[in-house]
Amino acid sequence: MRTVLIALAGMVLVSTVAAEDDPRAGIAEMLPGIEAKDVRESPLPGIYEVTLGAQVVYVSGDRRYLFKGDIIDLSTNESLTEARRDELRLTQLAGLDESSMVTFGPADADHTITVFTDVDCTFCRKLHLEVGELNDNSIRVRYLFYPRHGPGSEGWQKADAVWCSADQQAALTKAKLGKPIKGDDCGATPVAAHFEMGNRVGVRGTPAILLDNGRLISGYVPATELVTYLNGQ
Repeated sequence: MRTVLIALAGMVLVSTVAAEDDPRAGIAEMLPGIEAKDVRESPLPGIYEVTLGAQVVYVSGDRRYLFKGDIIDLSTNESLTEARRDELRLTQLAGLDESSMVTFGPADADHTITVFTDVDCTFCRKLHLEVGELNDNSIRVRYLFYPRHGPGSEGWQKADAVWCSADQQAALTKAKLGKPIKGDDCGATPVAAHFEMGNRVGVRGTPAILLDNGRLISGYVPATELVTYLNGQ
């Protein structure tokens, strides 16, 4: 038996496992919050991939070594790890009902981007000014709230107020213009679920733009560049 101490998803995890266990089951057992289904063989022989949300780490089959980083296919210069993260982000997002989002643009748009936003974020506001241009180019924008200062913050309260407004689109636009809004008390809002989702898919700041291929872009990108990229996929 041996004790394993690692950092994963910002948590310190400690567990004791038996060396004779099956590699996948044994790896899952040593990492609290991980199940056997979260462990699979990686492209490298003897190395296993472990996923938590959209995070990916690797563990040796003998469970002695854990490492973070990307596996690069040198024949294509493609990051196999980043491609896997893209896939995991889309899987995570699929678990969130679109009815909990504030959406701009038609359902039959050619592309859909999902933006984690903070009402008071300067570059979030700049991006919002270009939503009309994105819609005109058949790109639908779905907003998830990600108040950067966390629960109880002013930004969180504003997000709640937007959600509880009769016209959520108008309220969000007004809030992003720095104007006060007052939403009715509508009970529980999806802000906490959005914030948790952002953490799971790797959001570290706003705006964070999740493309329909699973790629996560951190920071503001002009609408013209988003249109060019999405149409060139």
